[in-house]
Amino acid sequence: MSNKLTTALLASCALGLLSGAAMAQDFDYGKFDGYTLKVKLIGGTQYEKLYTRIPEWEALTGAKVEIVSSKNHFDLDREIKQDIASGSITWCVGSNHTSFAPQYGDLYVDLKELIPQSELDKYVPGTLASAMVDGRLVQLPRVTDVSNLYYRKSLYEDPARQAAYKEKFGTDLAPPQTFDELKQQVIFFADPPNLYGTAFAGKDEGMSGRFMEILRANGGDIFDENWKPIFNSQAGVDAVNWFKDIYDAKAVPAGTINYTWDDIGAAMAAGQLAVDLDWPGFAGFYSDPNASKIASELGFATAPKGTAGIRGGWSGSHSFSVTQQCDNKPAAASFAVFLTNDESEMMEAQAGNLPTRTATYPAVKEWFKANDKAFMVDMFTAWEASLAEARTPPLIAQWIEVSNVIWPNVQAAIVGQKPVQQALDDAVAEATVIMQDAGLLQ
Repeated sequence: MSNKLTTALLASCALGLLSGAAMAQDFDYGKFDGYTLKVKLIGGTQYEKLYTRIPEWEALTGAKVEIVSSKNHFDLDREIKQDIASGSITWCVGSNHTSFAPQYGDLYVDLKELIPQSELDKYVPGTLASAMVDGRLVQLPRVTDVSNLYYRKSLYEDPARQAAYKEKFGTDLAPPQTFDELKQQVIFFADPPNLYGTAFAGKDEGMSGRFMEILRANGGDIFDENWKPIFNSQAGVDAVNWFKDIYDAKAVPAGTINYTWDDIGAAMAAGQLAVDLDWPGFAGFYSDPNASKIASELGFATAPKGTAGIRGGWSGSHSFSVTQQCDNKPAAASFAVFLTNDESEMMEAQAGNLPTRTATYPAVKEWFKANDKAFMVDMFTAWEASLAEARTPPLIAQWIEVSNVIWPNVQAAIVGQKPVQQALDDAVAEATVIMQDAGLLQ
């Protein structure tokens, strides 16, 4: 799927948020008395609250659910690939993502054959379209992701810091508009080990994706229109140097090169970071005074722009898929629909996630207002605005394989094991072989 098309799909998602959902009869979840549904689900702070609804589905259908694996998505992806290689697909439902789905071939069924169109019409059209692979609906979207800024208001409103910032840079201290400003502020706020400016995911697709985000904001991209890797451009060098500069300045924890999303979330909630460029699912966690030290000072801002004057936000949707080998596909589809139905999407949205059903957006905003959470409306406004400019990673089977040559080289450049240009040249050389072997690049 072309980058132009994925941009259009995400834009249609943003523009369709306030339209009315198609009204249809209630979905028939079925009866599966005595059946045990085996599932592999993404784990972590952002995702596990939804699973508290599983007993409701069990009571409704008479089935039982066995969670045979619950891991972060990168480890889960590796496990699923091992299952494919060994021919041991003994489970029915798996967590999926629009970034990961193209690589799995025919592992998952076309859900259009199991779920009536009247139910599919309740999802945001652009989001549902981005869940397709080669015309097949291989995943049912659960939440949509796009990254924006969380920041601690107390730090930005502190008179001493405001005066020091004004004296040093000649501008007022306010949430950053550009990545250059963000880097400047991250270094300014840093007071290790008491406070770090930020943290970033330093491995797996977290690192590749964040690099891609700044690369695109700088006017570059991963591939050209003919699938030739081109990320070793000046835009790419500048993107890597953004990470290297804040790492060298000790404005981020030294361990950030091995962080994934939950590590960053825990650090931000503990008050160890000033700013966090992150996903909407952390909003509920950060704003919960029982879990977060920064709940009373949480601020939101749209992601910064790069040197090209644009935002490079990367986006996609978490989802649920049903395996071809499943011994009870109707039960599996019922489970996937239940965990993305109106009630489930409202639960996700109340936690700050961007839901995938059209009717949930206006409904959750009213819920926020009625429950003294008006600040969360500001969060949704910031995140919705950024969706219009967001783009998915390349929706091709080779993306994760290419990602797996990008992030180790970017990581090596950040910590000084390779010069930046050499690291990117090495990654481009490896990525070129991948694309040639796949027949996408001659």
